[in-house]
Amino acid sequence: MSDRIVLTYLIETPGGVEALARKIASDQSTGTFVALPGETPELKARVAAEVIGLRMLDPVTEPSFGRSHADLATPTLFNRGEAEIAFPIEAVGTDLAALMTIAIGGVYSIKGLSGVRITGMRLPAAFGAAWPGPQFGIAGSRRLTGVEGRPIVGTIVKPALGLRPHETAALVKELVEAGVDFIKDDEKLMSPAYAPLAERVAAIMPVILDHEQKTGKKVMYAFGITATDPDEMMRNHDLVVAAGGNAAVVNINSIGMGAMAFLRRRSRLVLHGHRNGWDILTRHAGLGMDFPVYEIFWRLLGVDQFQINGIGAKYWEPDESFVRSFRALREPLFTAEDRPMPVVCSGQWGGQAPATFAAVATTDLLYLCGGGVVSHPGGPAAGVRAVQQAWEAATAGIPLDLHARHHPELAAAIAKFGTGKGA
Repeated sequence: MSDRIVLTYLIETPGGVEALARKIASDQSTGTFVALPGETPELKARVAAEVIGLRMLDPVTEPSFGRSHADLATPTLFNRGEAEIAFPIEAVGTDLAALMTIAIGGVYSIKGLSGVRITGMRLPAAFGAAWPGPQFGIAGSRRLTGVEGRPIVGTIVKPALGLRPHETAALVKELVEAGVDFIKDDEKLMSPAYAPLAERVAAIMPVILDHEQKTGKKVMYAFGITATDPDEMMRNHDLVVAAGGNAAVVNINSIGMGAMAFLRRRSRLVLHGHRNGWDILTRHAGLGMDFPVYEIFWRLLGVDQFQINGIGAKYWEPDESFVRSFRALREPLFTAEDRPMPVVCSGQWGGQAPATFAAVATTDLLYLCGGGVVSHPGGPAAGVRAVQQAWEAATAGIPLDLHARHHPELAAAIAKFGTGKGA
């Protein structure tokens, strides 16, 4: 493996793509707006970034940054290309904040761009040694839930906000008795006055532990522990651990890389990463970054389970984008153990199971349904069984409508949520 950090930039400009690629390499390493007396050939050979590949793409007629910028108001054609730029590890090191600053952060301010997007990143093995990665990942998530050979079936406490601790505990009791494998707090639920985290933990964990005593199955419950102050987040973490819990929801963009590193190095919980806010970075196809770049930072920092939307999602993301995200998480960075569990979510119910299985060709996933479980006409317990039945059909290659003839919960889900052919 190379000892260089290689990033791929989708460059859009009314000028020359190659010239801007060279400018990015210079500006983001040794250069500035004028020649420097200290920028010797020896120094540049040691730490300067270098353009190592360029692939031209079809031009576009409208700039990604929009025409409100004075220098983009009049051009009629904007050239596009993908440039690979290599940064010597000696110039960046293995610090992720340095990597974000040098290779990504400053690029967006460079003059002459009408759009720029980071579409690829390859890192030397030194990053794998420097950062802990997932503590539990796919194997640990399966071990702790006791689920093998099929997806982990999960749900979300709904309504997202408003339920008091005893009301949440009653819903959890119904769900664990129905055979669900995983339950999580909605990412918007942290520690509001009507349902403080301490009171939720005190109400919910006895339900989880009592069910474990009776059946031997410990349902994984991920409590929302996100907090601005890393010390407060660790106190939330410790509260869950002391009560016998084994998972936590962390809003990764809200807490930042430093807080995530602080938490991971002390954590005893499965860290379920919610990426809310990522869409700011990626929703415009000519700006921001691709998920296969973004996820590398959080995977190195230690996310064990990573939410990535799903087929027929209720949000904006196209199915092909979800599939790329899923495949990115399936690829080891440095070892097979550094892969987080992909979490398929966002408007999911059993109807998307066949298309999901066809697209990803694995059951190594957490299939997370909120309204698709708790809004089932037969109640949440029937919602759990309907999702399980849908995945049984999907993995066996049985059409959902045919399977539903002998599975009333699935039939009721199809009648309420869709046609049985997908989202």
